[in-house]
Amino acid sequence: MYVSLRQSMGVLVQIRDVPEDVHRALKARAAASGTSLSEYLRALLSRTAERPPPEELAARIRARGTVRLPEPSERTVRRLRERRE
Repeated sequence: MYVSLRQSMGVLVQIRDVPEDVHRALKARAAASGTSLSEYLRALLSRTAERPPPEELAARIRARGTVRLPEPSERTVRRLRERRE
């Protein structure tokens, strides 16, 4: 079975002019998590890419519409606090 190298390898991303303190902090976090800096940054970028951008998230929330509660929230909070006492 032939697998081209291009399919199995990711794309190279290079970031220039990273401040030294930022590099140090990221490298320390990578070491604390037991991974290399590259692995740590790859995971961080993957998690970021999976999240919707703020505009999309706001649109999703608006699309859900207004929620009508059976009673004002402050009354609900008071009732729940009284039950604990």
